[in-house]
Amino acid sequence: MTAFTRVPCRPLDRRLALVGAVVAGGLLLVGCGGNDDTKDAHDGSGKGATATSGATASSAAGAFDDADVSFAQMMIPHHEQALEMAGLADDRASDARIKSLAGRIEKAQDPEIATLKSWLRDWGKPEKASPGGMPGMDHGSDGAMGGMVSEKDMRKLEAAKGAAFDRAFASMMIDHHKGAITMAKDEKENGRNAKAKKLADDVIKNQSAEVTTLRTLLDRL
Repeated sequence: MTAFTRVPCRPLDRRLALVGAVVAGGLLLVGCGGNDDTKDAHDGSGKGATATSGATASSAAGAFDDADVSFAQMMIPHHEQALEMAGLADDRASDARIKSLAGRIEKAQDPEIATLKSWLRDWGKPEKASPGGMPGMDHGSDGAMGGMVSEKDMRKLEAAKGAAFDRAFASMMIDHHKGAITMAKDEKENGRNAKAKKLADDVIKNQSAEVTTLRTLLDRL
């Protein structure tokens, strides 16, 4: 009968087995940790890049220059005077076409004033330029710039009625519109803000059409 002898596990074998288990566990932990770190770094970088891109896009959309500011600051009082003139037509004009055109001017320019004022607020600029910044833009300037009607001529328009008002209104509004068109063309050439340049384009298109209509009416009045 053959006797089987049990070979005891030697201490050295146990130590090697233990070391192998520890090393394997350490590698697993390192691998997991490396994945988390990479994910965190990726997420952080991605979020940062997205935020930067968003800020850049927002900044570009709202970019403006001095020409944009001047355009808004000048067009506000210019539009306000046009509304003042148009408001006189309701109980002074005798020609229905003059009344109709005055109504269109009010409908178009009143919202534009609100838009221009909102831009200046967003840009951190005042609604009015500093003294001397807009020569000829006040009522007492005799219309030296921008087609603004003088205080004297505004009083004449207020005093006129019927056909006399129709003729004075058409004549003054032609010059007034031509001044706005000139300012709008300057904005398109020198401005930077996309929305302001778009509004300038609308001013040129709409008021040029109204000048043509006013000239036709003036010839027939």
